[in-house]
Amino acid sequence: MTTKTTSDLLATIAASAMLLGASQSLAHAKLVTANPAPNATVAAPKALNLKFNEKLEPKFSGFEVANAAGAAVSVKTKVAADGRGLDGALAGPLAPGAYKVTWHAVTADAHRMNGAYTFTVR
Repeated sequence: MTTKTTSDLLATIAASAMLLGASQSLAHAKLVTANPAPNATVAAPKALNLKFNEKLEPKFSGFEVANAAGAAVSVKTKVAADGRGLDGALAGPLAPGAYKVTWHAVTADAHRMNGAYTFTVR
C-alpha cells in the first residue's frame, strides 16, 4: 500500500468515526412529564400538558385523546410558549373512565417520535 493510499484510508476511517459519533449524539423528543401523569387517576382535567426534553417543531407536533372505547375526545393542541411542551384544551369535561393520550413530536433533528400513555378520570 502506498503512503497516499494509506493516508486516504486513515482519513476515511477518521471521517466515518466522526460521522458515526455525531449521528449517535443527535437527540430525539422524549416525554419528560405529563399532566395528567401516565397511569394516574385524577378528577376531570380541564387541560392536558406534556413536556419534552427539547424544543418541538410546532407544525409537526401534537397529541390526540381517546376514551376507553377508542372514540376521539375533542382537544385543541398547541406548542407551549417555552417550545418544549404541548398544551391541550379540552372542549368539555371528561366523563369518568380511562383515556389514552397518543402524542407525536418532531424536534430540530427532524426525527418524528411517537408515544402513548393512559390515565383515568374518577
